[in-house]
Amino acid sequence: MAFNRAFLLLLHACSLTCGVWAKVELTMEKSIEVYLHDSAQIPCQYNFTDDNTHSLVMIQWFVRAASGKRVRIYYGDGMSQKVDENTEYSDRIAISEQQDAQLIIQNVKLSDDREFFCQVNGLAAGTAEGKTHLRVFSPPEAPLIEGVLTGISVTNELPTKVATCEARYGFPKANITWYKDDMPLLPAHPLLVTLTTEPTGFYTVQSELQYKVTKEDKDSHFSCEVSFFVPGAVRTAESERISITVHYPTTKVELWKDSPRVPVKEGDTVELRCQGDGNPPPPLVFSREQEPEVGLDSSGDTLVLTEVTRSDTGVYQCRSQDEYDTVTGDVQLTVHYLDPVVMMPKESQIVFRGDSLAASCNALSSLDTFTVWFKDGTLVGQGHTLSLQDATYDTSGEYVCKVTIPALPDLHTTGTVHIIVQGAPQLNDEDKDVALEEAEGRLVNLSCEAHGHPLPTISWNIVGSQSWHEVVVNRANENTAHSVLSVNVTSDFRALCNASNYMGTEIKAFSIKAIQMVTSAAPDSPAEGNGVIIAVVILFILLLATLVLYFLHKKGKIPCGRSREQESKWVEL
Repeated sequence: MAFNRAFLLLLHACSLTCGVWAKVELTMEKSIEVYLHDSAQIPCQYNFTDDNTHSLVMIQWFVRAASGKRVRIYYGDGMSQKVDENTEYSDRIAISEQQDAQLIIQNVKLSDDREFFCQVNGLAAGTAEGKTHLRVFSPPEAPLIEGVLTGISVTNELPTKVATCEARYGFPKANITWYKDDMPLLPAHPLLVTLTTEPTGFYTVQSELQYKVTKEDKDSHFSCEVSFFVPGAVRTAESERISITVHYPTTKVELWKDSPRVPVKEGDTVELRCQGDGNPPPPLVFSREQEPEVGLDSSGDTLVLTEVTRSDTGVYQCRSQDEYDTVTGDVQLTVHYLDPVVMMPKESQIVFRGDSLAASCNALSSLDTFTVWFKDGTLVGQGHTLSLQDATYDTSGEYVCKVTIPALPDLHTTGTVHIIVQGAPQLNDEDKDVALEEAEGRLVNLSCEAHGHPLPTISWNIVGSQSWHEVVVNRANENTAHSVLSVNVTSDFRALCNASNYMGTEIKAFSIKAIQMVTSAAPDSPAEGNGVIIAVVILFILLLATLVLYFLHKKGKIPCGRSREQESKWVEL
């Protein structure tokens, strides 16, 4: 090798003395970009200014070490090529055999991100040198975002840490941009960026967002985006979107009746719910407006009132108690009621037959009421007053009034009044003089029914000698008496039904005419019975004989002439 170098130097001196002047020119890329672990090709193109062929060329490749010094990694001339030993490139580089002297680096590492120098010595043509910066790229992992787990108060005067974003194991260093609701946050928001170089040479970038939150940020979403370089481009990757917990003071408290949904009546269980708009929810205290300092026993945001009465009606309050301020909300609770009915007249009332009566029924209530009247289950009137005109005994009975609240159908009450119609007896038949005809010897039942109050007494008066007895004596109801008289008719007679009480008497008359039955021989006497039997037997024998002769004639047993003779004999008979 020493001899070769000496020989080249001799040739170089000879070319100078011979006056042959030429110049070497070299061209290299400013930078070459490549992915980690790929192969890198760094060209080194050279030529000479004259047209003579220069076969003796010395090429050397150098790399800038971490110390700043240059270290040769390759040497080549027209006689030999050599990769320098004991360098980090001894087993990873090669030189192409073409004139451009391209350096090929296998399995590019992060440490290869440096300057590479190509030096071409053309002897008499001189020396030229160029450099290329090899840039190595490795995309980072997807960005990881983590929000502050504790709540962030809007009362903080200075920006507070909201979230951190980390892009790990990238090369070269990546950049992080913050977004709120997909809108980039301006650089005015403080950022604390930390760059960490891993033992492997990768970079880990961490960014901390410091932000002054507002109440509206409770519904916002934050994210970060990492941008990084790749060969010939810039790419981005976005993190997931997170929300943060914002603490803000209570400015409004709402109190409402949660159940029942319908108007409240006495005996119900009522639940009042309270809610403030602060976060975290402040402690709540329930009270009544007339006693605001007396706290009611509640559970969290709910106040339960069991079996309420009208005395529970009033304004209820709920107030928040947090570190910032006290805010109060209220609600009006009305407990509706329906008292027992008030009847006029009370219990029972006596009215004379033909007179009129007005009965009233009502109940004290917190709402409008509606009243209906029933008698024996039948609707007889509506409204608080029931008018009974021209009373009859049918008017008597028990009247039930039912008072309801249309807005609360389940709330109702009833009352009763007993009406008694007083008067003289009244027979139920319009015809008070009845005439009948009956056969002698038969039993006749005569019925008499009378209405009245007091209950009438019924007695019978028979004009004419007869055999009779009263078979039915009863009381149909408190105003009706009933009697049935059984008479054995033997002759004409007249029966009087007397219905009476201390207010009067009424009479019903029955006129009975006795009818005699016509007599004749008994239809089933022995002589007549025997004659009938004999006649039936003779008729049967004649019919049987006729049938026998008919069948004998059909079978040819009797000659025609004889048959006619026989027929003539039958005619004579």
